[in-house]
Amino acid sequence: MTGQPAIVFVSGLSGSGKSTAMAALEDLNYYCVDNLPVQLIGQVLDLCAKADPPIRNIALAIDAREVAFLEALPGAVEQLRGTGAELQVLFLDASNESLENRYRETRRVHPLSPGGSVEEGIERERRLLVDVALLADQVIDTSRMNVHQLKESVVSYISGEARPTVVNMVSFGFRNGPPSTVELLFDVRFLPNPYFEETLRDRTGQDPAVAGYVLESPAGQDLRNRLSDLLDYLLPLYDQEGKAYVTVGIGCTGGRHRSVAVVEELAGELKRQGREVNVEHRDVERT
Repeated sequence: MTGQPAIVFVSGLSGSGKSTAMAALEDLNYYCVDNLPVQLIGQVLDLCAKADPPIRNIALAIDAREVAFLEALPGAVEQLRGTGAELQVLFLDASNESLENRYRETRRVHPLSPGGSVEEGIERERRLLVDVALLADQVIDTSRMNVHQLKESVVSYISGEARPTVVNMVSFGFRNGPPSTVELLFDVRFLPNPYFEETLRDRTGQDPAVAGYVLESPAGQDLRNRLSDLLDYLLPLYDQEGKAYVTVGIGCTGGRHRSVAVVEELAGELKRQGREVNVEHRDVERT
């Protein structure tokens, strides 16, 4: 490490987890300052340099919601990098659906739409932060993360101690719409449908008889092998890239039989390989 400070700028959408990210950096012994206007960055860094002993690890949560701050940030980033400082820009993102749910759960007012809807505030802030996101060295999508997963992702990125990509697997029914956060989506409606078998209709894809009906068919065996081969190819590449999470969606008509069976099969295989896997059957309880 050089004599220059290690600086992390944290920015992102309101509700995406900036406070959690800053807490993770504090755990890494970073001196943390929240909601700092861009114009004050230089003063804070000067004070840290003059401290006894000098403060070398500094994390600044940048308040980039005002136009003046947005215009000043690129210049501040360029200037700091020109000094040789070890600067990283971390941007936290999340889907609109996730942000809306978080605001509803906490009953908070969106800071960019105090008199309007949360949806309006999210859209306005997303437009304002486009250029900030482009400055980022790392973008973390927190849509499907809990606070512990986000902390682990930040620590892993900053410390360089990368862990294998975590796989989130979601079964769903197309009649209820696909999940908005999936990155790899597969339609398995061509597989034999247990719904039309009277003895299987009221069961789910977690039942061995239903799973056997779906996966032991020629199409089911072929699909299982091909998806396994695809994941065996993709996941090591995601590991190398440092991708924290990948979300795989498997959809059938209602989300109770075929998609559930395929998710259970693939998740079980990945777990046996030592991969961390989270499973969600979104529509299994719907009629």
